[in-house]
Amino acid sequence: MARTAVVSIGVRPRVVSLGRRSLARFVRRRTAMAGGIVSSVFVVMMLLGLWIAPYSPAATDYNRTLELPSLAHLAGTDDFGRDIFSRIVVATRYSLGMGLGAVFLGAALGMAWGIASGFYGRAFDNVSMRIVDIMLAFPGILLAIVVVAILGPGLVNVVLAIGVFTIPSFARLARAPALAAKAQEYAQAARALGASNSRIMGRHLLPNVLPSCLVYVTLRVGTAILTASSLSFLGLGVQPPTPEWGAMLAQSRVFLNVAPHLVIGPGVAISLAVLGFNLLGDGMRDALDPRLRD
Repeated sequence: MARTAVVSIGVRPRVVSLGRRSLARFVRRRTAMAGGIVSSVFVVMMLLGLWIAPYSPAATDYNRTLELPSLAHLAGTDDFGRDIFSRIVVATRYSLGMGLGAVFLGAALGMAWGIASGFYGRAFDNVSMRIVDIMLAFPGILLAIVVVAILGPGLVNVVLAIGVFTIPSFARLARAPALAAKAQEYAQAARALGASNSRIMGRHLLPNVLPSCLVYVTLRVGTAILTASSLSFLGLGVQPPTPEWGAMLAQSRVFLNVAPHLVIGPGVAISLAVLGFNLLGDGMRDALDPRLRD
């Protein structure tokens, strides 16, 4: 019996983009999704806090001071009768706003510094990296306290202070991919065609730096929130009666034995915000890692 030859028709494999693969890896990680959800909730609270808070953060009721959590006041009331939950929600715009603002400021200046250092190299690179080493030798909170002590307390000064000690980390992170990209043929071709230094750095080096720096931004937000809250706790950040998590902890510590719920609310908010952004950053790092396979 003669055999019948079967000719198989090749099926073109489905091409999945890197972005889709990264998104699929991110979604499959439960901790990453949990971090994304928690971070999104806090971002919504930061943007819409004044509208979703059940009470005004400054409204006082001296007949209901130091009340325990109830249906009327989900997190209780403070020594002025103010609703703690409303103050926590509104405080998100200051605590999270300072953290995000400081990190984005430090990321922008740090990436520019690192790209310029890697691009120009030689003496400029050596001097700039030694300055980065000196800045990294100081504890971040200590450097922030020094900056705030010089500029004075306040929301803007806290953002500047945290941004200053964030710059060297991004500068060192951006330098390595900038050095690698500078040696590639497309960067050398752009230089041969007469492209300016700023165009080469912005068009050809920056895209290679952005992915790792964007992941580090999410990881750095948690540290920035902790630092901002610490400065406010020490009286160097947002000043009363403006609601801010660190300042609320400082004002409530005298009532720790009498009304511990005053401390629990803002403490839980800080912990959840830091945990959420850290989980989000870990998930983004794993999702964008090209060495991981599906």
